[in-house]
Amino acid sequence: MSVSPEEIAFARDLFSGLGEITTRRMMGGLCLYHEGTIFAILHSESGIMIKGAGPFIDVLEGMGCTRWTYTRKTGKIGSMPYWTLPGTALDDLDEAVSLAREALRHL
Repeated sequence: MSVSPEEIAFARDLFSGLGEITTRRMMGGLCLYHEGTIFAILHSESGIMIKGAGPFIDVLEGMGCTRWTYTRKTGKIGSMPYWTLPGTALDDLDEAVSLAREALRHL
């Protein structure tokens, strides 16, 4: 699966308050960058996910965001440092941009 042009446009608009956003397609999804630093991804199955590191992880989990996990061929569970956005951030550009700024601050 891959992400649609409409999903890409939505993600770019959602984070437009950061300034220039660049993107790069990767593994059926899309990486979102600000000033050359990845802060979020658009995943074909999980939607927009924000990068978490350090104490920002606790903030994301406190908001009910869930970490991206997957099952390896061996059956073991793997994870990536990305969390779902809270539903409210998908409808609130200010909240989405605030979360993106925090993600960038903690990288």
